[in-house]
Amino acid sequence: MKHPFIEHLERHQLDWSRRTFLKRSFAGLGGLAFAQLLGGGRSLAEQEPLAGLPFIQGRGGLHFPARAKRVIHLCMAGGPSHLETFDPKPALDALHGREFPASFTAGQQLAQLQGSKLVARGSFTKFRKFGQSGVEISELFPHIGSIADEICVIRSMVTEQINHDPAHAFMNSGSILKGRPSMGSWLLYGLGAETQDLPGYVVMVSRGSEPDQPISARQWSAGFLPSKFQGVQFQSKGNAVHYVGSPDGVCQSTQRQVIDEIGRLNGILREERVDPEIETRIAQYEMAFRMQTSVPELTDMRDEPQHIRDLYGVKTPGDGSFASNCLLARRMLERGVRFVQLYHRGWDHHGNIEKQLPECARLTDQASAALVKDLKQRGLLEDTLIIWGGEFGRTPMGQGSGRDHHIKGFSLWMAGAGIKPGTVHGATDEMGYAAVQDVVHVRDLHATLLQQFGIDHSRFTVKYQGLDMKLTGVEPAAPVKAILT
Repeated sequence: MKHPFIEHLERHQLDWSRRTFLKRSFAGLGGLAFAQLLGGGRSLAEQEPLAGLPFIQGRGGLHFPARAKRVIHLCMAGGPSHLETFDPKPALDALHGREFPASFTAGQQLAQLQGSKLVARGSFTKFRKFGQSGVEISELFPHIGSIADEICVIRSMVTEQINHDPAHAFMNSGSILKGRPSMGSWLLYGLGAETQDLPGYVVMVSRGSEPDQPISARQWSAGFLPSKFQGVQFQSKGNAVHYVGSPDGVCQSTQRQVIDEIGRLNGILREERVDPEIETRIAQYEMAFRMQTSVPELTDMRDEPQHIRDLYGVKTPGDGSFASNCLLARRMLERGVRFVQLYHRGWDHHGNIEKQLPECARLTDQASAALVKDLKQRGLLEDTLIIWGGEFGRTPMGQGSGRDHHIKGFSLWMAGAGIKPGTVHGATDEMGYAAVQDVVHVRDLHATLLQQFGIDHSRFTVKYQGLDMKLTGVEPAAPVKAILT
């Protein structure tokens, strides 16, 4: 007896065979062109399920046992300087104000400093050792320093994109091309969510007081995967979801009847053709109905004890702050959300870094550490993966009163879900210019993420435009086993 998924696949493939396609296009390519003009064109890959058996919701590991069940990605948007956060460089400090050695930069890609006189800029902050592990962390981050024995600092990250939007896209999807799924969408597609009352992938954005770079919604796109796997942005301030309540004069029983009838009509359409977007439409109507109850309960933080609010530094829940978003993220995880991304904008310090970076640290340091502490005391840290970092780093050369974008070496930290705590992995050279020891590419980070969810990145593929597409792409990538317990 065939597995239902295989029957679905065969039916889907038959439905979109060449002859069937030409027949339904009326006049072949002319019909196709007409369909595109009507806006009805959609790539075949958007309808393709994964090859092989389905990835079952809640299975918790596809290729081998999983260590992680959920992720919080703390995105410091703009590119934090590793030289003022997690990567002390005494040699660079000693060279401050003098010409930067040309041997480091000859023939290298720079951003806005290309062709300029390069002057070394030492760190304006001091570093000290924290915890029993003695991990060196900037004094601007005393709260993160307090969890030094819980985190792994990676000082040897490298990426390929030197401008913000493509660098964010590369960090999220492993590609700068539009239409590629984000890592949150890949996970949700593979594993499903553990809730039917909230989206499985949620994004929130906070910001500081200074002008900063915008965040494109393509960063949490599902790309060529069915659209129900894309991230859903919640508002950080005020109502998390607009129009979550019922319209005046419409009761829940009436809405239930409307949803049921829409579902029935979509079900008729589903019987006529195999199209994942029909399933998406049905699922999203149901989700929206459930969220009318689940979202108000989620965002009502009056049941959070004052000492927990104080731990995060939350002054007013729902005030749009990073601290409030962190507390809300923990509540999401408790309710089965698989992947949460919290962007904090404002780290693009081309100038006035000595004022603006401490302000960013003040707004994010306490809540980032509180999230680790809170998850640990609730027994959730052991299967929750936390990633803290930006899309790239900053140059060890000055740019006026700040630093330029930099891709050859930067830092981030991870915690929970089998990450080796109280450790430092990799290193940049003595100037902090390039990663030189145990280099970790963004693709390696993605492979490590999937590894902790029990997924072999090389086998986690979906057919798109005739290719077996992966989050880690076609270039070499491997989990960073040295940081795993």
